[in-house]
Amino acid sequence: MLKRLQLAASASLIALIFLCLLWELWLAPLKPGGSWMAAKAFPLLLPLFGILNGRRYSYQVSSLLALLYLLEGSVRATSDTGPSQWLALAETLLALVFFCSVVAYARLSAPSRNKSASPSGS
Repeated sequence: MLKRLQLAASASLIALIFLCLLWELWLAPLKPGGSWMAAKAFPLLLPLFGILNGRRYSYQVSSLLALLYLLEGSVRATSDTGPSQWLALAETLLALVFFCSVVAYARLSAPSRNKSASPSGS
């Protein structure tokens, strides 16, 4: 189960990074020729190696980061029009998948879940 969650988190994070870059540089930038909004992909690079390597702390911190992208996608999906609206919906879905998978991974990999049941005393 943890491997599937790690795969879902890794795939959705990488897809979210590429979506942010493509969206703001080529597909539907705020300004023709690209915009500085592409820099929103850089914070997603910070937890990337921790997510790929299954580090629980990276998953915990990433859950908070994912909420920012979920919020931005939701706002732009309801306020933008045209291709930008569809890209915002894709961002929202990817951020939701990422959020759910990192939270589930962090929960299931908790040290308290990995301990074997100790024998009870008298």
